[in-house]
Amino acid sequence: MRGMAFLSPWLIGFFAFTLIPIVMSLYYSFCDYSLLQPPLFKGLQNYRLLFRDPVFWKVLINTAIYAAMALPLGLIAALGMAMLLNLKIRGQSIYRTIIFLPSLVPAAASAMLWLWLFNAKLGLINVVLRAVGFVNTPGWLTDVHWAMPALVLMSVWGIGNTVIIFLAGLQDVPRELYEAASIDGATALRRAWHVTLPMISPIIFFNLVIGIIGTLQVFVLPFIMTQGGPARSTYFYTMYLYDNAFSYLKMGYANAMAWVQLLIVLALTALAAWSSKRWVHYQGN
Repeated sequence: MRGMAFLSPWLIGFFAFTLIPIVMSLYYSFCDYSLLQPPLFKGLQNYRLLFRDPVFWKVLINTAIYAAMALPLGLIAALGMAMLLNLKIRGQSIYRTIIFLPSLVPAAASAMLWLWLFNAKLGLINVVLRAVGFVNTPGWLTDVHWAMPALVLMSVWGIGNTVIIFLAGLQDVPRELYEAASIDGATALRRAWHVTLPMISPIIFFNLVIGIIGTLQVFVLPFIMTQGGPARSTYFYTMYLYDNAFSYLKMGYANAMAWVQLLIVLALTALAAWSSKRWVHYQGN
């Protein structure tokens, strides 16, 4: 009984703020609900409309393209940074701080900073490009062909948390393995491929799963910087979900989108977990 008394604050919070909203969201996904009127049960109508909605497929494709570009780029950049920061060099703690600091900057502040950097006329990026000889510099956030790469490039700005996780994994790799590989004549590249990567493969898997979830839920930065433009080239899934819920007051439709998004995330996570049996190696196995 005492145990339940100690657990009761958490249980109350869990039921009130997690379980009940999840159940209500599932119910609303089968309803026509505008927030201003009581929900009207419509069965699978929202889901049928969803899969016939061309904007739904547009935002799904945009999100998939962004994830396919930003996820591997972020993982590779973070792993590379972590391996450099793991070297014994002077000022190591300063470099680690510099890499981690951007991840502490609020998303809205980062968006405003990058808006200035990507400015077609006065932005620092185009100023540097013109200084080194590029005449036709891109309109990063106003050009259909450059807006998505600009957001992908900006995503690398916040890899500090991923770098720290990789760095912790690298420091856990036994030195004896590197010494044995060196005695066998392995080069630095071979040591990285045959020792480092297998030993930190669980860390890579963890960051991969977190990256899948994060990239499929991208919202704040494109919402502030491009509002989905130009020509819906950066209109992502969660932005369309938000618009349906709070701009168009189609809360039932938005909840159906949320559950479809959950199923997509679960499917991709399950696929990553299935593939991990072939490339993730745990110590002691």
